[in-house]
Amino acid sequence: MTYEEALRAARGNMGKCHACPVCNGLACKNTIPGPGAKGTGTVAARNYDAWQNIYLNMDTIAPNLGVDTAFELFGERFDLPVFTAPIGAVTNHYGSKYDEYTYDALIACGAREAGIAAFTGDGLNEMFFEAGCTAMEKAGFAVPTVKPWHRDLVFKKIDYAKSKGAKWIAMDIDASGLPFLKSMTPPSGPKTVEELREFADYAGMPFILKGIMTPAGAEKAIAAGASAIVVSNHGGRVLDHTPATARVLRAIAETVDGRIPIFVDGGIRTGYDVFKALALGADAVLIGRPFVCAVYGGGAEGVRAYADKLRSELRDAMEMTGCATLADITYDRICHE
Repeated sequence: MTYEEALRAARGNMGKCHACPVCNGLACKNTIPGPGAKGTGTVAARNYDAWQNIYLNMDTIAPNLGVDTAFELFGERFDLPVFTAPIGAVTNHYGSKYDEYTYDALIACGAREAGIAAFTGDGLNEMFFEAGCTAMEKAGFAVPTVKPWHRDLVFKKIDYAKSKGAKWIAMDIDASGLPFLKSMTPPSGPKTVEELREFADYAGMPFILKGIMTPAGAEKAIAAGASAIVVSNHGGRVLDHTPATARVLRAIAETVDGRIPIFVDGGIRTGYDVFKALALGADAVLIGRPFVCAVYGGGAEGVRAYADKLRSELRDAMEMTGCATLADITYDRICHE
């Protein structure tokens, strides 16, 4: 199966998602529930467009040594610097073809078979987080992602993830903008540096903080004990009028200056985009909506097909810019319109 075949098979089976040939945020725009963005629905499209305005500096006068796309982090090795982004409540947003347990198992197992890994989601129904942790246990590795609930519930979910064998854990602090968190009792949503440090210490494993969009936010994440950050605006789903992640990544990377690893998501669709993200200072990327389409169209095989496409494109970008390893992908390998 190719990724294009998975997309064709997904069409008509994904609720308000059209499984578009190019997932650029236009056809779904502000469809929530569904795959769209908040308010005007323009942020997801802005994420995508920003990567299209970055170009690769071709240079084939270089040793013909082949390329190595391998990536290592926190003692784990991956074939690509690519992870699937956490997606929760897939039945609500993408249709009833799969329940949460089936979807999470397919994406987590498909990712591991492809040499990458999945971040799994969370939601108001506790079953969402449990499904991700069950899939992690089945796949052998995944990254459970906790929403910024109130203190006791975060601790409870960390305990559950540990019981299922989690090696890393994440929190999508950007989910503070989701309406259902705002109405909870006790309160859930934004967290202080001190509260986040308490979670990081309690986890006792790599704690990844997702939803960083400014250099100041990166400094606060480091002060909170984050082991890594994800530059993310939650696909435009939590705050309208935010800048594209590609627009802010370079400044955040310069501020972090190698102190902790950096992931980035938002509109990354090809291996060429992965190359651009690394050139701007990321260590790895997360990709969301296209992997959902891959699962809905081809199950675990669809996930592998999309990962293979990304791998082929990243290898092509590296070969044609004189990069033998991921460490060779530096800022001078790209240019801007």
